[in-house]
Amino acid sequence: MPTELSYWEKESFFCNYDAIIIGSGIVGLNAAIHLKKSSSSLKIAILERGFLPTGASTKNAGFACFGSISELIEQEEMIGTDQLAALIEKRWKGLLKLRNLLGDNTIDYQCLGGYELFKNEDHFLAETGVSKIEHFNRLTNGIVGSDAFSLKNKKIKSFGFDGVSTLIENQYEAQIDSGKMMSALLQYAQQLGISIFNKCTVDRIEENSKGLRLITSDGIFFGKQLIITTNAFIKDLYPDVDIKPGRGQVLITKPIKDLKIKGTFHYDKGYYYFRNINNRVLLGGGRNINFKAEETADFGQTEPVQLALENLLKTIILPKTAFEIDYRWSGIMAFGKILEPFIEEIRPNVFCATRCNGMGVAIGSQTGEDVAELLLKRL
Repeated sequence: MPTELSYWEKESFFCNYDAIIIGSGIVGLNAAIHLKKSSSSLKIAILERGFLPTGASTKNAGFACFGSISELIEQEEMIGTDQLAALIEKRWKGLLKLRNLLGDNTIDYQCLGGYELFKNEDHFLAETGVSKIEHFNRLTNGIVGSDAFSLKNKKIKSFGFDGVSTLIENQYEAQIDSGKMMSALLQYAQQLGISIFNKCTVDRIEENSKGLRLITSDGIFFGKQLIITTNAFIKDLYPDVDIKPGRGQVLITKPIKDLKIKGTFHYDKGYYYFRNINNRVLLGGGRNINFKAEETADFGQTEPVQLALENLLKTIILPKTAFEIDYRWSGIMAFGKILEPFIEEIRPNVFCATRCNGMGVAIGSQTGEDVAELLLKRL
């Protein structure tokens, strides 16, 4: 614990916050922004363990999507048609909130369409997906617009794919620049007067009659209300929260001349995903190779997943194009048996918003607003 803090530092930077938020990702920043816009007098601080947001907000693929056909089929089996429609609406409205807050140009929003591809041997999966096009178009018609999904096999050749027999398009799927999005959210929050402290890990939380004490290596922060938005890392502070971490491994190629791929793409029930970005191919996924190994909060790569990603590039995505891998990274997501985000007051004056189930870009803005509303009812 630092012993050289001045009176000014203790009084101005560590004390008397109306709300403290742990985690400066999509959810945390949106929660702070909504609180401040709802009540400008609130004194709000965000504590972030990393130099940049640690989990997945700056490490994702930048998909502005609400679910591929295969994903929606699985989710409908889990929760039923009515609940799935409500979930799609929440994802779509979350994307609209993000776009309206920051602007399409700021986040480099490009609606190039999304595609789910099926290999030649995936007959049953492809036939099931095609048979469900009309069903999901009816389901999403009043939410995102008419005829979201359609069969577009004629586009397979134009993308240069090999071994692909079926291609289902989602005309409303888009891509964003995750770095620009997070940079804009951080600037927006700071302009509102929200304090953001980076490289500040909360070691423990103490509750007393006067409020909350957040013990960090840099000092003790005092606040009346607390929101935890650290997704899978919430288990470091509250181990009983029922979520599981999921690591997403990602790689990106060096720029490729005359790259044919334009849009966002899903493969193998969404366990693989790729897109174009600045004449590169960004590719991620492969958790399903070994779910247990990827059920971790540790960053890094594994050889089986990386080999699978490279093989997908060589055989399916860029079969006739030379490419080089530029670099690799990973992000940590949070999953649970329930597809809805976990938004709850888990202790008196302690709220959490986690479990975005890999849909943080789509649902993060709404999740942040929802947990902020929960806190506002307490004030």
